[in-house]
Amino acid sequence: MNQNIFIKLIIVAIFSLPGCFNGTAHGQVSDTKKFKKASGKIERGFEKNNIDTLAQGFFDLGEIYYQQGELTKSESYYQRSKMAFEKMENAEGVAKSSRALAKVQEELQKNKEAIINYQIAEKNTWATGDSNSTKLNRNDIGRLLKPDSFLVQEKLIQDNIDIGLKNKDTNEVVVNYSRMAELNLRKQNLPTAITAFGKAYSFSKQNPGQALYYNGIITDIYLKNKKFDKAIEAKKQIISEPFVQNSSQLKASEITSLADIYIQKKENLTAIGLLNESYAISVKNGHTLEAKKCIEKLDSIFQRSGKKEMSLKLYKIFLAQLPNIISKDSSLTDTKFIAETEEKLKKLETEKALKDDLLRKKNIFTYWLIGSIIILSIFTGIILFILNKLKIRNKKIALQSLRREMNPHFIFNSLNSINQFIANNNELEANQYLTKFSTLMRRVMENSKEDFVLFSKEVELLQNYLELEKSRFTDKFDFELKIDDTLYAEEQLYIPGMLIQPHLENAIWHGLRYINNKGFLKLHFTKKEESIIITIEDNGIGIAESKNIKSANQQKQSGRGISNTMERIKILNELYHQRIICLVEDKIAPDHGVIVHISVPILKSIQHDH
Repeated sequence: MNQNIFIKLIIVAIFSLPGCFNGTAHGQVSDTKKFKKASGKIERGFEKNNIDTLAQGFFDLGEIYYQQGELTKSESYYQRSKMAFEKMENAEGVAKSSRALAKVQEELQKNKEAIINYQIAEKNTWATGDSNSTKLNRNDIGRLLKPDSFLVQEKLIQDNIDIGLKNKDTNEVVVNYSRMAELNLRKQNLPTAITAFGKAYSFSKQNPGQALYYNGIITDIYLKNKKFDKAIEAKKQIISEPFVQNSSQLKASEITSLADIYIQKKENLTAIGLLNESYAISVKNGHTLEAKKCIEKLDSIFQRSGKKEMSLKLYKIFLAQLPNIISKDSSLTDTKFIAETEEKLKKLETEKALKDDLLRKKNIFTYWLIGSIIILSIFTGIILFILNKLKIRNKKIALQSLRREMNPHFIFNSLNSINQFIANNNELEANQYLTKFSTLMRRVMENSKEDFVLFSKEVELLQNYLELEKSRFTDKFDFELKIDDTLYAEEQLYIPGMLIQPHLENAIWHGLRYINNKGFLKLHFTKKEESIIITIEDNGIGIAESKNIKSANQQKQSGRGISNTMERIKILNELYHQRIICLVEDKIAPDHGVIVHISVPILKSIQHDH
């Protein structure tokens, strides 16, 4: 095998190693510091779950790749930035990232997607009140919708340049001068296109990557049209720029590009001199790829000139110097760092997606659980409501039953009285009693329909009842019914019906009728704070003595009226949330008889359908 070919194969093998020598392409500038800063924001955003920092980090990384000409990566990071800003509902961020994304998509010939993102940007700039940005986006939408109208295109692009100059937005000025140049290329207006690219180049000098890109376009246009002197002039201009002079890598790269123009011009001696200069800079500063390019171009010149020995010597020198060049080459470390960082960011993004998915599923389960608890609570509430209604209904039925039970009890006792009048052949008194009884029964029936009745009607019923019993037991007792004037003053006052009558009946039938002398029955109504105090007092034989004189059968049957009343009080308190109190007790010796105290809260209105 030829020795020269063998050395070339070794060099090719070295530069073909995976992950090595993926250096910066022509027109790109590696800015590791900016990359570190942007990726650092993204890492912090993931770690602290800070969407704002994450969105800005994605945007910065998109900018870096856009300036380096890596449009596909730039599109990806701008898209992520936009999604993060949308999640925060940050209109300004959405506008910024959507417009940047649209620009990249336009350069990638994805005009439909670009229009959509320009529209999103326009909507959000309008929301933030940024009229200039709204107009920029509107112009770009109009421009993409009419790609074949040069007149419309030129007008809208110039309008964007004017807005950019007014706002001192260099990026807008550069992008739109580039568009103007592309438009003139389509119109085959070469001088105007070169002038527009020149302006784009002039305004982009603060951004080396963009400046190199536009200088490269200008140079390529001149070369395509065989204007070598103009191409050399353009290339020398970029080499003289401070940002190139201050970067050994850019300087070596651009000198190599200049040498390539001389090669095309067939001025090999000048080209060899420039390539040697570029090679020396590359070896000194550790720019492996640039050194390799120089060797390959020199080899090409020597091979065409038939100077194979010089080519072999050149490769031997390069192979010997290669370890030293590589040891100085920081771009290798930078490339590795960028690759590792990108991999780390992908991993963090994957982890974040998994966490978000897990959180989403957890939230779905939580919402399902909360929803189930709410539904169960509502269902339980409905059941409790129904049960409560049934409970109330049952209590009302029980109350009704107790009221109805009072009526036969009262009627039975009254009929006994009538029977006694008839048995004594006292027809007149029986007739009078029966007339009073009929009136009383009508009142009882009227009052027994509701749980609460008007105070005045209940008092009237009690008055009639006492008079009826007095006509039967003329010699057994007198009575006194006394009502406080304050109670008379109340217009609408309600009390439970048939609550007092059983105690009056008890006093007469089980107390007063057994004494030898004439007894006395008091029924007093007084007002105390927010209650009616009802006092029933007799001087009969008392509760204990009454029990003693009753037969065993009488003891079993008696007391139903009072127990019925007590049950009604209990149900009324539960059903209407009242505090009706009834206390029955014997008087303390030497007095005899029974005293009953009933306390009923003052009610000025009632609810029949509780």
